[in-house]
Amino acid sequence: MADSPDDTPPESKLTRTKQEWARLGRFLTGRQERPEAERLPPGQHLVKNWPVLDLGLQPDVSPERWRLQINGAVEEPQIWDWARFQSQPQSEETSDMHCVTTWSRYDNRWGGVLTRDLMAIVRPREDAAFVVLGSYDGYTTNLPLADFAAENAMLVHSWEGRPLAKEHGGPVRLLVPHLYLWKSAKWLRSIEFRTADQPGYWEVRGYHNRGDPWAEERYSD
Repeated sequence: MADSPDDTPPESKLTRTKQEWARLGRFLTGRQERPEAERLPPGQHLVKNWPVLDLGLQPDVSPERWRLQINGAVEEPQIWDWARFQSQPQSEETSDMHCVTTWSRYDNRWGGVLTRDLMAIVRPREDAAFVVLGSYDGYTTNLPLADFAAENAMLVHSWEGRPLAKEHGGPVRLLVPHLYLWKSAKWLRSIEFRTADQPGYWEVRGYHNRGDPWAEERYSD
């Protein structure tokens, strides 16, 4: 039996925006699923645990105190508290992660808000080309907009069905699985869309500006 017209989801600004992106092919990066034989990037080794790496400070940010500021080259700047973040479209993704310190972990199950859903709300301007992420511990990192907008990039609040632990960046961190993990800022506090690039904490200390694991973009030339 065919669905009645009443069963059709209503149109919204978010759905219209994402349909326009699909029509224009915006933010395509050429990403393809890799066969199992090519799943581990060069120079990496598999681990079963999740090693903890940080700058020596793990800020204690409760969901009640957490705020995310989203601004810069966007049409609709936002400040999200926990309730507003949880009210956004929620997604689940399973992906690998790769740390520049040579460990990789397969098949991590994440819950959170896809960066593309966030972008559909804030609407980056046509001249936006980069994002700079800021963390509660003072950390920053930069990304080309196309990497930030990758199809499985997300703001994550859970891992393996549990709230994201403080040592791994909870309550909210970025996850961009096709780049080295230092690009996935922990304890996320701000997202600034920019027309010009601005290297972050590790990028000005000798790390590669992009960080593609399959090209071993660990350090700058």
